[in-house]
Order: sequence, then structure tokens, then C-alpha cells
Amino acid sequence: MSIGPGAQAETVAATATATPPTPTAPTRRREPPRELTRDQLLPDTVQSLYRQTGVALAGHLLGALVLIALFAGTAPTAVLGVWGGLFAVFWLLRLATLLRYHASEHSRRDAENWLLWWNLGALVFGAAWGAAVWLLYPHGRAHQQAALLVIAYGYCVGAIPLLANQYRIFLGFISLAFVPTILRLVTLGGPDELVLAAVVALTSVMTALLGRTYRHAFENAIHLKLRTEQLAEQLQAEKAVAEAAQGVAEAASRAKTQFFSAASHDLRQPLHAMGLFAEALRAKSRGDDEVTHLVNSINSSVDALEGLFSELLDITKIDTGGVEPQPEHFRLRELFQRLRLQYEPTAFEKGLSMSVRGAGHDVYADPVLVDRVVRNLLSNAIRYTADGGVLVSARLRDGRVWVQVWDTGVGIPVAEQARIFDEFYQVNAGLALAPNQAKGLGLGLSIVQRLARLMAAPLRLSSVPGRGSVFTLELPLGKPPQKTPAMLGAARPRIGLTLEHRRIVVVEDEPAVREGLLLLLRGWGATVEAFDSLGSLAAWIAAGPATPDLAIADYRLPEGRTGIEAIQVLRQAFGAPLPAIVVTGSTMTGHEDESSRHDFHLLIKPVAPNKLRAMIAFKLGLR
Repeated sequence: MSIGPGAQAETVAATATATPPTPTAPTRRREPPRELTRDQLLPDTVQSLYRQTGVALAGHLLGALVLIALFAGTAPTAVLGVWGGLFAVFWLLRLATLLRYHASEHSRRDAENWLLWWNLGALVFGAAWGAAVWLLYPHGRAHQQAALLVIAYGYCVGAIPLLANQYRIFLGFISLAFVPTILRLVTLGGPDELVLAAVVALTSVMTALLGRTYRHAFENAIHLKLRTEQLAEQLQAEKAVAEAAQGVAEAASRAKTQFFSAASHDLRQPLHAMGLFAEALRAKSRGDDEVTHLVNSINSSVDALEGLFSELLDITKIDTGGVEPQPEHFRLRELFQRLRLQYEPTAFEKGLSMSVRGAGHDVYADPVLVDRVVRNLLSNAIRYTADGGVLVSARLRDGRVWVQVWDTGVGIPVAEQARIFDEFYQVNAGLALAPNQAKGLGLGLSIVQRLARLMAAPLRLSSVPGRGSVFTLELPLGKPPQKTPAMLGAARPRIGLTLEHRRIVVVEDEPAVREGLLLLLRGWGATVEAFDSLGSLAAWIAAGPATPDLAIADYRLPEGRTGIEAIQVLRQAFGAPLPAIVVTGSTMTGHEDESSRHDFHLLIKPVAPNKLRAMIAFKLGLR
């Protein structure tokens, strides 16, 4: 069955609108972090130095005040005053540098200058402590001299965290502090002073080694910090790439879903028309049993094709996570009867027998998904069985119902049994298939497994090559469904509906569907006015016709208009209470909210004539 040119154009337009050009996700190769250069480390180094300068200045000031207090009255006032004055000048200059640094913007280009000023200040303080020993040591008593040496050594050790990362500046600092101390002790010439000079020299070497060790630790810490920042940036870039790829995948999934929805709408149109023509043929046959049988066969085929379209949409929904099982209590008899009606002729054509057992069991599961699973398994069983037969059975085991599909086919080798549920995988059975049993794409069992998982129903396979296979689907035991008045009424549908003296307006752009509705509704006795667009409907209203009793409109009309707009036009012309039915071929757009707001009932194409008849009777209040 082909699709008309108008429907094809509509499908292409809908798909083109819904599917934007698929962008190509950028790719980024993971690279190992690069070695950091001095220029990269410099800003962090300078920032770290100036962050600790305030505490260092406070410590230097305290040491100077303690030293002046110790030697006041012992050392010559002029010597102490000169040293104290120069120290104060240097201290204030360094404080001013610190304040300027905090007040300025710290660009990478200025980091070198700020480091130079900091290093000069550090060397000046090293020279100040060396000068203090040189000038004040000869004038002090034993406790004053010991305190002087301890203060000078303390500042050399205290400089390690600040200067160790600049090892040459650190060596300059301790040299300016220790060398004058050693020379002064040597010049004094006493045995104690010489021994003390040797101790100070050894201490200076140990301090230098300690500073070198600290320098390595500090550089590693800086490297780790910057490398962490690099990795964080790289992670952000890769996250952006992943999000872009996810967006592309989601767009492709949405486009696929929209495409199937549009294709389903257009494919359902001729099926809908076929069902209407068949029912109109039944009305004109005037009780001819042969024609009635033919009409029933046509309706069964329409129902089967509609089921296939629904299955296609269900598969699409599975891929996009849109299928949610809706379990209910139901008896397997109706399912088995449908399967036997559809597949027994196919099995007979191949010379196979088909049997059904255990149809009286009740299960609690989603009947639509169970139907899809068993239908797929049965189709495969017939396809791959050349001699013998197939059996669909249900039996009670351990409080659960085992629905099984048996066959006497070629069987599946043990090595391949774990792979048959993979997508696009097919067992090479070497079996010649009939033209109407051609191989598919190898998706059937993969879909079966995914549907079984959605229902949390275990699915097992047992197969012996050359003897056959059995698939087992475990379902929860159900309760016998209660027959409601609606179900009892459905068992004996009324076919004697008359629409005499009823005026019905039909708005449908598909010619075959429109013609089918005309024949069917007129066969039921109605007066029908049919239109293919809102323009032709408006022209008819302008002529001042009699008020219609019911409106039936297709949802999708030409020029982007909808059946809802057609209903609104009719109600504005004839009154708001006009009953209305909207028919659509799309099952994925969700019109429930619209039907509630605009007071109409919705039917999904293809609409079975008895369902259309029941809806018309309901809307018109007929019994």
C-alpha cells in the first residue's frame, strides 16, 4: 500500500521541521599535563611571598625592638642608634612596598618587578642582622651575645619558608647574616670565639641544606596546585564535549521519535479509509454472508496492520525510555485466540501444525507487552521450523505462569544461545525460508528481551540443535477479570444504529477517508456535509445552512490548521454546545489536555466502525 503524494509531502515537511541538522560533537584528545615553566609558576610564587610578608615584618620589628632593649646601656648609643635608624628606614620601605602590592592589580607582566622588590628587601634584612652581630657582639655580655646569635639564627631559619623556592636569594640572605657573624667571632681571636665560629659555620651549612629540601617541597606543592587547575580545565572541556555529544544523541532520538510519529500518521490514513469502506460495503450487502465474511477479514487485516504500527511506535518509545508497563489482570485466552487466528494459516501453508494449550490461566502483566513478546517468539518459531509444528502453552509453576513457545525447528547451538538476544545478530541455520518468511534484521529477540525486562519477567531459552527450542516467559499469577457492564455490552455490539434526520459535518483533507466517511454515515441514514479545509467550511457556513448535530474533524488539516479550529468555527456559527469528535493518526502528541479544554472526544486512526458508531451514539445521546 503506497502513501499519497500529499501525505508524503506532509511527512517530509513534518520530519524536516522536527529534525534540525545534526551537529558534529567536537572531539578532544586527552593529553598529559605539560611541565610548568618558571613564567607559569611566577604569579603564584609572588602571591605566596607577599601573603606572608606582613607576618615576617611583624617578626622582624619585634626582634629589632628586643635587640635594642638588650643592648641599651651596654653598646655605644651612636652605634645602636645608627643601626636602629637604618633598620627602621628599611622596615618602612618594605611595608610601603607591601601596601602598594595589595593596592595594585597583579598582572603576570608585573610579577617580575614585584619579585625583584621583594628580593631586595629580603637581602637588606639579611644584611641588617649580619651588621647587628658585627656591630653589637663585642659590646655585649655573655647573655646578650647569646641572645644576639639566637635572634640572628632564628631569622635565618625563619627565612626558609619565604626564600627556599628562590634558592640563590636564600643563600644570599643567610650569607649576609652568617658571614659577618663568623668573621666577627674570628677577629675576636679567643679560643671560645673560634670554636663558636666553627659551630656557626656548620650551622650555616645545615641551614642551607634545610632550605634546599624545603625548596623542592615547595616547588612540588606549586606544581601540584597548577597541575590540578590544568586538570580541572581539561575536565571542564571534556565535560562540555560530553554534554554536546549527549545533546546530539537526544536530538537524534527526538527526531527519530517524531519521524515515526509522522510516518505512522500518514500510514494510518489509508487503513482508516479501508475500514470505513469495508463497513460501508457491509451495509450495502444487505445480509450477504459471503460479503460479511469478506468485510470481517478486511477488518481483521486492518487491525493486524494497526497493531504493527503500534508495535513500531512502542519500539521507538522503548529506545527513548517512553514505555512504562501498565499491568492488569487478564486471561490468556483472548491473546491465544488472536495468535491462533493470525498465525495458524501461515503455519498451515508451511505444512506445520499449530497448537494452543493452557489458555484458561490468568496473569497479572501488561497485556500489550505480553502480546508483543509472544507474537514475536511465535513468528520466529514458524519461520525457523521446516517440519513438525509449534506450540503456544501456559502452565502454572511455583506460583507463576510460564508462557512458552515450543517449536521442532533447527534449534540453536549452545555457543550462540547467549548472543541471539543481541541486536542485528542472526543464527546461520542454513534453512531456506519461504518468500513470506524472509529473514528480518535480527532485532526481534533483542526487542523481546527488552520488553521482558521492562515487565520484570524472566525470559529463558532451552534449545537442542536439530530438535527444536522453547522460550519461557515467567509472569505473575493473576485473578480472573470481572466482567463489567461495558464488557458484557461489547460481547453483543449493536449494529442497528440509525442516524436518520441527523446532520453531520465532516472536515477531512484525505480524499479516501472523506469518501469512506460519507458512504458509512449516509449508510447509517445521516445527512452529511464533507469539507477538505477550513476555507471550504467557512464558505458553506456563509451560505446559512441548517444547524448540524455533530462535527467530525481530522486533527491535521491543510495549511497548518487543525480540527480544533474547525470545531471552534462551527461553534461560533451554530452555538457552543455542538458535539464534536476529533480523529487523528498520531499516537504520540498527547491531545488529552486539548480535548478537555475544547470539549471534544478523541479517536485514533484507524478507527473501527463499531467504535466510531459507539462514539457517535454517545455524543448524540442515542441508545
